[in-house]
Amino acid sequence: MWDPASYLRYDDERSRPFHDLLARVDADRPRAVVDLGCGPGTLTATLARRWPTARTTGIDSSPEMIDRARALDTPVDFTLGDVADWHPAGDVDVLVANAVLQWVPDHPNLLRRWAGELPAGGWLAFQVPGNFDAPAHRALRAVAAGPRWADTVRPLLREAPVDDPVGYATSLAAAGCAVDAWETTYLHRLPAAAEHPVLSWLDGTALRPVRAVLDDTGYADFRAALGTRLARAYPVRHGQVYFPFRRIFVVARTGARAEEKQ
Repeated sequence: MWDPASYLRYDDERSRPFHDLLARVDADRPRAVVDLGCGPGTLTATLARRWPTARTTGIDSSPEMIDRARALDTPVDFTLGDVADWHPAGDVDVLVANAVLQWVPDHPNLLRRWAGELPAGGWLAFQVPGNFDAPAHRALRAVAAGPRWADTVRPLLREAPVDDPVGYATSLAAAGCAVDAWETTYLHRLPAAAEHPVLSWLDGTALRPVRAVLDDTGYADFRAALGTRLARAYPVRHGQVYFPFRRIFVVARTGARAEEKQ
């Protein structure tokens, strides 16, 4: 279960990659815009403001996120759905998948399918975290490998469920797209608090599957062990914790008209 409040705790830091991604989408007057994995909908609402004549839809598999999104004052149509099962309608000119595909097994094949199903000249833009070898994830895997949690938690953790920019670009270029792919490491400066801020950050994302399989006591103990490791990996400096976060970006334009913008 997703917790919108936990996810939005670092809303400014989480939203910056979305805006950096969309800055490279040069669509003029799209007919329909879809945001897959829309979460609480706040970023999807910016798509409706950018392209006010388009029909904008946000799709997410979490009922909690969709309920939060539907409470917004925006013309976006928010719908419950599974990203892996989604197929674009013929008039979807912009497809956005921000920080969701890392949760979807075999998503490179899904991307190639979307590239073939979008209309010629359509835009496919996505961003995924590329920090699965960062100290935070190494600490998470180390705690999960302990005898108390090895059977229940360790199988849930992903070693590296994303490709690199070259891999994505090569795959989508082979599918007939013009591709812009890059990576950026953001340095988030998180204010120190009673609870380590990187632990609070992980509550909204990577710890979600862990919470789903542990009872309250087990989860509290797991978080305490993880927090000890995170405090060593990310020490407090002058009241802040410096949290580097690598992300991978891809913007692809499909079909026969893709080269017109080159």
